[in-house]
Amino acid sequence: MAQTNILLETGTNELEIVEFYVNQDGYEAHYGLNVAKVVEIGRRQPVTAMPEMRHKALLGAFLHRNGRIVPLIDMARFLGSAPITNEDAKVIVTEFNGVCTGFLVSGVNRIYRLSWTDVEAPGQFLQNMSRSSVTGVVRLEERVIFLLDLEAIVAELHPAMALRFDAADMGATDGKTYTILHVDDSSSIRSLLLDLLNKEGRFKVEQRVNGQEAWDYLQAVRNRCEAENRPISDFLQGIITDIEMPAMDGLALCKRIKEDPVLKKLPVAIFSSMINESLAKKCVLVGADAQYTKPDLKALSVKLHELITTIWGHQGQSQDQNQGQTAS
Repeated sequence: MAQTNILLETGTNELEIVEFYVNQDGYEAHYGLNVAKVVEIGRRQPVTAMPEMRHKALLGAFLHRNGRIVPLIDMARFLGSAPITNEDAKVIVTEFNGVCTGFLVSGVNRIYRLSWTDVEAPGQFLQNMSRSSVTGVVRLEERVIFLLDLEAIVAELHPAMALRFDAADMGATDGKTYTILHVDDSSSIRSLLLDLLNKEGRFKVEQRVNGQEAWDYLQAVRNRCEAENRPISDFLQGIITDIEMPAMDGLALCKRIKEDPVLKKLPVAIFSSMINESLAKKCVLVGADAQYTKPDLKALSVKLHELITTIWGHQGQSQDQNQGQTAS
């Protein structure tokens, strides 16, 4: 079953997920992942063991038809259950962060189109139980579907895929700190980005966990700007947002920002594992100023700094702006 590539209008806060299930110790657990990351769905492939693959969930690698060597991950073993052994098991081949990965699952059901408002954020208990590998919960046809954080899974199994950042050779800096908003539903990504950017020293980072919370925050900042007759740059100078998030995705958030007469001057950088030619065009359509593929944080930091200093004329954050940021 190949990727359907059902077209979605840009910025409508919609997504498509493919539902699959994994037999976990006697019961079927249902999961979903974004169709935009799926290359194809096919039969189980014979694999060749690779010495560097030491995690028990990594079964080996197979040669994909486009010539790529694709590692195969047994999702049941990754989730702490017995290996998948059924003969009709499926392999979901995905591509994100510029890397192809195969996921062995017990079976695949169907594709659903839904709104990000239908996706609930996982509670802390679920986060702990899943080792932060679940980013959302969807209730469909009396079933609960857990949306998986494939980036976190692959980064755990392939450390080289994790966010990387080299503070050396960062290019020119004006010695000033700029306040930015970072929006991402992944707690691990938020923690890593906050730590790395704070160490790098260009930015003071404000964070929100999804597009809706970010939009509520931005509305509060905009209202203060209007009430005090001050420019938005007194409080905020730039935004970094992921695409996949419960409640409101990054494309819908960017579209709202660029349609707002006060907020539209803020440079918006999309930072997502899904950036490809098609999604890059969608980023442009919603007005994004830049788009970068995870995990390369250095390029994002440099570009956002360039955008901010170009747009705001090297304005730095003052003590009054610090107070305004806290108050808002």
